[in-house]
Amino acid sequence: MAHLPPTPALRAFEAAARHLNVTRAAEEIGLTHGAVSHQIRELEARLGVRLFEREPRGLALTPAGETYRRFVEEALARLREGAAAVARQRTGRVLTVSVSPNFAHKWLVPRLGRFLDAHPDIDLRLSASVRHVDFRGGDIDVAVRHGDGHWPALDVTKLCDERLFPVCSPALAGRIDGVAALAGHTLLHDRDPAAWRGWLARFGVAAPEPPRGPVFDQASLAIDAAVAGQGVTLARSALVAFDLAAGRLVRPVAEATDAPFAYWIVCPPQTARAPAIARFRAWLLEQAAA
Repeated sequence: MAHLPPTPALRAFEAAARHLNVTRAAEEIGLTHGAVSHQIRELEARLGVRLFEREPRGLALTPAGETYRRFVEEALARLREGAAAVARQRTGRVLTVSVSPNFAHKWLVPRLGRFLDAHPDIDLRLSASVRHVDFRGGDIDVAVRHGDGHWPALDVTKLCDERLFPVCSPALAGRIDGVAALAGHTLLHDRDPAAWRGWLARFGVAAPEPPRGPVFDQASLAIDAAVAGQGVTLARSALVAFDLAAGRLVRPVAEATDAPFAYWIVCPPQTARAPAIARFRAWLLEQAAA
């Protein structure tokens, strides 16, 4: 069995492969130019192949170097993940959660006090982003994602399915008599004006052309506009559940359709059974069931 190369040599190689410049690699990892060059030469000697071609303007990876780079990047990322996981187990109390701004605003934050009351020993950190988090950085412990649930590299638990239906303020609902009447009111759009057209068509109703009403780049903004009585929005059930329960919104018609995606709780498999993550997951599922 071949001996594993020392980690400093792997770090030097990975930095040089990324920058294709020894000087910049040396600055990044805090070594001298000569030390990084020495680490790379030692690594090439150990492997018995050339990893770089030395060119006048810098470095170029050889085919062997390009192949090795992928394995080294993955190995170093896994080591960073492991260090972060151990650190989280050591501190125990900090739990960092990534969610979308819509889910944070309309679903999680209104319920968060219940979690804090039930689990005062967990120091919760909430990160809201429209982009799916990359767990390899080690900064996020668990996330709630909206999608089809197909993330093979992660531990995945379905939080809830969703339905699509119109919602509006109680004052406006009294003026809407059936699905056909919706087309005569201001329709609030969540990014895609075609969504209303498709939903109404399912029930044999033609939407106005061009679409009537403002377009928002976040579902939560369209929902807040509906709460303010500015029109009717086509909402996902998870995002309006709290406003419906509080009476700020009502469903002016009973018709609904299945949404194409669901919400999922995801985290790296190696930390899926960590106590804080397990407790947060169980609480999320309890809230969704309620």
